[in-house]
Amino acid sequence: MELNPLEGIEGHHHAEAASRLQAFVAISVALLATFMALCHVKDDNVLQGMQQARAQKIDDWGFYQARNLRHEVALATQTQLSLDVLGAAAENKQAYSDAIAKYKALAEEQDSKKEEVKKQAEADDVKYEALEVFHHRFDLAEAFASIGIALLALSALTHKRWLFAIALFPSVISVGFGLWGLITAMAAG
Repeated sequence: MELNPLEGIEGHHHAEAASRLQAFVAISVALLATFMALCHVKDDNVLQGMQQARAQKIDDWGFYQARNLRHEVALATQTQLSLDVLGAAAENKQAYSDAIAKYKALAEEQDSKKEEVKKQAEADDVKYEALEVFHHRFDLAEAFASIGIALLALSALTHKRWLFAIALFPSVISVGFGLWGLITAMAAG
């Protein structure tokens, strides 16, 4: 049995290269997972803001409907009193006129307040949609990170450097979406 002195050197070189690749994979996974954890914290804050905006929007639209109902009741009462005054005795006409004026003012007040609440409900909807944009960026960052981590795991198992290089593409895209989400969400307040 002949011993080839190059076999030992090649085997040692191959083991060293595989060890370096696994170290790069481990560092890449650790960095990507840490970055995604930070993004997840901000995404949770964004989701809380979205839930608050949605709840506020629902409350505002409910209050809008209440104001609308008050407005309609005041108009109906004003109309009924206007018809009743036609058959009223002369001594009661002033009381009817006062009541008609009261319900007319109430209807106008509810109509203007109803519009204020409607504007607030629409603003809540705009806020929700703005937050949803940030949430989508974090979702994309998480999806690309999952793909990157899966490919990094395969490169560690197969010891293929080219697979490690391919795994870096979705990882970099993930970081890009994550940074975009973090920077824009923080800038928006």
